[in-house]
Amino acid sequence: MKRLRIFLWGLVGLALFLFGLFAYQLTQPKDEFVESAMIGQPIPAFDLRPAIADRPGLSSADLADGNAKLVNIFASWCVPCRAEAPHLETLRMSGAEIVGIAIRDREEDVNRFLAVYGNPFTRIGADDISEVQLSLGSSGVPETFVVDGNGVITYQHIGDIRADDVAMILEKLREAGA
Repeated sequence: MKRLRIFLWGLVGLALFLFGLFAYQLTQPKDEFVESAMIGQPIPAFDLRPAIADRPGLSSADLADGNAKLVNIFASWCVPCRAEAPHLETLRMSGAEIVGIAIRDREEDVNRFLAVYGNPFTRIGADDISEVQLSLGSSGVPETFVVDGNGVITYQHIGDIRADDVAMILEKLREAGA
């Protein structure tokens, strides 16, 4: 009986400790900023086949042609990619050159997605096994990178681009082009 009592008090103590730990974590400020290890690094070497017939594929050499660009990682099956589509079009109409990397997608699905949500891309590479996505340090879709004219990543935007992000991304693109 004495052992059972000691065991139960031990469980109560453990439960109180865990409750206190969780309560403490809830009081800490939320840090939503993720620092990318790729900022300031050259884009990794790659050469992707075209994701659709009417746009060329994408290679790392295309990103080091002297012009700053946005590299948007997307997929036809990605719901947030649908939400960001009009904002990519706004960026394109504001003068941004946008290239895309379609992740684990089929040509017919990419074509259908672009027909419905618009095609702001000058080039679209097909990353069938997410190899390029992972080499860029991307953790999901959508993500957008600002790459300067030398092929160096200067900014990473995690998640979908929203209306209030457009001006900041255009500024990051201007800074990369300077």
